Amino acid sequence: MATGLLWAVLLGACGEAAGPRAPAPPEGESRPRALPVGFDSIPALQDNPLTDEGVSLGRWLFYSPALSSTGQVSCATCHPPSRAFSDDAPLTQRGVSGKPLARHTPALINLAWMESLFWDGGLKNLESLSLSPLTHPDEMGQADLGALMARLAADPGAVRRFEDAFGPGGLTLGHLLQALAQFQRTLVSADSPYDRWRRGEPGGELSPLAQEGLALVQRHCTPCHGSELFTDNAFHNNGLDARFGTGEDVTRGRGRITLRDEDAGHYKTPTLRNVALTAPYMHDGRFATLDAVLEHYRHGMVPSATLDAAFQRGGASPGIGLEEGEKAALLAFLEALTDPSFLTDPALGPPEPR
Repeated sequence: MATGLLWAVLLGACGEAAGPRAPAPPEGESRPRALPVGFDSIPALQDNPLTDEGVSLGRWLFYSPALSSTGQVSCATCHPPSRAFSDDAPLTQRGVSGKPLARHTPALINLAWMESLFWDGGLKNLESLSLSPLTHPDEMGQADLGALMARLAADPGAVRRFEDAFGPGGLTLGHLLQALAQFQRTLVSADSPYDRWRRGEPGGELSPLAQEGLALVQRHCTPCHGSELFTDNAFHNNGLDARFGTGEDVTRGRGRITLRDEDAGHYKTPTLRNVALTAPYMHDGRFATLDAVLEHYRHGMVPSATLDAAFQRGGASPGIGLEEGEKAALLAFLEALTDPSFLTDPALGPPEPR
């Protein structure tokens, strides 16, 4: 379906009855989370269905520094909920080595519907996602996963949590990865002012300025940020650099995975949901503000052999035709994609000790 038609279909139903919500979490933890309009359930693998016990275990693991070699770094160290599970440093140094990472920490938002993971799309499923930070020497630094599992096995509380989720003998590395995947699938954000307006909920309002901004998104941004996920799950060169490394060099972006020259400088489209909270921006965190991002798209793009066609304007400089006076409207709409409940929902935050 063409992107413009997709938006027309999606937005033609504004004012309809409230949309679906995700299955209720364990009693007392939180109300059910809303789902994006047009989505009726959280997808999961057949051999790793969402269960209350599995999600609870994954949540405990996500916030546990015991997974790191130093016992000081958890997944949440670089993905705190207060930042929409992103990081405020361009290249974080919060891992076990204290060294800056090669790429900006991506926000963990609506991962259940992501077709690939990491800025270069190097992974395809959540079940394998956590192995990378676990074993990376500058992130969690686990050079010996067997030793990690032995330490967990010596903790009666950890053993009990794994057996609650997966039965007797449940404490395995495979189940650890499955539980983390289950929890991360519940990181659903779809309760922003925009979403409540889309669902026609009582009190759901979108200001005239934000509605003008939505029209600008439809006009200029749908090639990459169409649909209710506000990402096309694809890879684009958006004019950040003119030259790229060779082979598997990290500066090649998607090209280091595919080894195709035409993919050099392409990076995964991040969602616009909660974008006002996830500064700095781009794969290397080079832009500190959304205004700087918009200025880049207006007149800061760098031509290159792999620049995305959506930004090419014949003989003119690459970019999008956004006027100075339109920036306020676009920023108002981007602010309306902030979901406060995503930041404060107890079911997504650190678990209570038990």
